[in-house]
Amino acid sequence: MTLNEKRRRAHDKLAALPGVRPIRRPVTPTGTDHFDLYYVRTGRKTRHPLVIIPGGPGAASVALYRGLRRRAAAEGLDVIMIEHRGVGMSRHDDDGADLSPEALTIEQVVDDVAAVLDDAQVDSAVIYGTSYGTYIAAGVGVRHPSRVFAMILDSPLLAGDDIEVVRQTVRSVLWEGRQPDTEELADKVRRLAEEGVMTPAAAQLAAAVYGLGGARLLDRQLDLLLSGRSLVWTAMGHFGELMVDRKAPYRNEADLVGRIGYRELNYAADPDGLPLDPAVAMRDSAPGEPPQFEAEPFDLVAEMPKFSWPTVVISGGRDLITPPAVAERIAELIPNSVLVRLPSTGHSVLDTKERAALRIAEAVSIGRIDTLRQQEAALDAMPSRPAVRLMVSAMAAAARVEAALPAAVPRVVTRALSS
Repeated sequence: MTLNEKRRRAHDKLAALPGVRPIRRPVTPTGTDHFDLYYVRTGRKTRHPLVIIPGGPGAASVALYRGLRRRAAAEGLDVIMIEHRGVGMSRHDDDGADLSPEALTIEQVVDDVAAVLDDAQVDSAVIYGTSYGTYIAAGVGVRHPSRVFAMILDSPLLAGDDIEVVRQTVRSVLWEGRQPDTEELADKVRRLAEEGVMTPAAAQLAAAVYGLGGARLLDRQLDLLLSGRSLVWTAMGHFGELMVDRKAPYRNEADLVGRIGYRELNYAADPDGLPLDPAVAMRDSAPGEPPQFEAEPFDLVAEMPKFSWPTVVISGGRDLITPPAVAERIAELIPNSVLVRLPSTGHSVLDTKERAALRIAEAVSIGRIDTLRQQEAALDAMPSRPAVRLMVSAMAAAARVEAALPAAVPRVVTRALSS
């Protein structure tokens, strides 16, 4: 999407926000063309600011996390966030055209982080990555180790073969019922799969519901599906598409940078032919044929044992997207790291339990990561973000309403929605 007048107005409004600043960056490592990469800094400046790298690829920073930065500043944190190249304010070249595919690689994104620290006159920072952002954070540790004061890896990725762990975890919970309170749930999932309802895409939605509200919330939805009531389920699926798959300018724009996940991180791995395969769901959600996986930019299994800075690894016990087993392996690889387990939390503590994320960031910033293990229960008990609580409450309330309706009504409404 070129920089038209509507986008220009939105762009200029964001560029005028306090702390927002552009720097010139090369479009490609060997080319001569440059573009404006934007970042924002909020809070009282400190020697080692907190650099927060969102998930994706596709999540923007300046607009999407404005509230987070305000609340972090109120907690005394000095926060830097970078608008990922190819996204939002950093999407266009000097002619207003979208950045080329050659401009969009993980190594260039990692080098952008170091360039922002140079511009901000910061020698080293606490690097906080969540989900996809953890791979960027770790990449900073590989390419620019002197810039890392400490690191926080929230719901982390490790390698392209993470898909095997994801498959095992999804099936352990949703197909085999090996986790607490999931045996009956898994039985219902298998029955729905036999009926052709629980497709890989539906399993991804089930994984998200489980992460947000646990087995009880998902069980209610499965009961509705088994009784032929799919209105709430269909609505949740449409909402998920709006939140993740569809482009929201300056908030979520994966159309250009999504190729990074496929080409460099194996997001659409080869299907294994077994039920509930997340790789099939990723392939089905791609616009057209997804790019082929080529190679990871870093060998993090080999590099992480060299990390010498304080590191916290955060893992949600209900995370079926980047499962706890991946976080546990990373904590074993990084010397003297601290693994913080939050049993009743799902994917991305930053996005679901912001207060807990900021509490952890504060402890890391003041050099007290040794206290975090003792705080696991308190951190896990912290409330979810208001938007998440509202979403869970709305899903539960809608399920109660739909359960009271005649089974034929939701079927009629669902056919009308899909037609």
